[in-house]
Amino acid sequence: MYSRQVLDHFHNPRNVGEIDNPTAVATATNPVCGDDMKLWIRVRDGKVLEVKFKVQGCVPAVACGSWLTEAMEGKAIPELAAISAEQIETGLGGLPTASRHASRLAIAALCRVVDKLSR
Repeated sequence: MYSRQVLDHFHNPRNVGEIDNPTAVATATNPVCGDDMKLWIRVRDGKVLEVKFKVQGCVPAVACGSWLTEAMEGKAIPELAAISAEQIETGLGGLPTASRHASRLAIAALCRVVDKLSR
């Protein structure tokens, strides 16, 4: 049902946790399924120095959060806005149609954190 990459990120999620004194924190919720994702980010010299996440949700939600944080590392703030739900899904080897909400949840959290960094 789930790809090898989804299961790897679920069983071995990267960057789980919180950051003390982050540059920004953002939360996104899927109102249909109730999944929640929270991102903490620390930026230095316009680039992502550190990013962590916590998620309360399904297997794909954990996998999407993990993949997203890896993709964010070291990127300049404008580059973050270019990350898409489709990139997350491709990076995870695809998601079942019923699970695609997880990549959109991750992007919603990313958009909110980018918005906070842009202020």
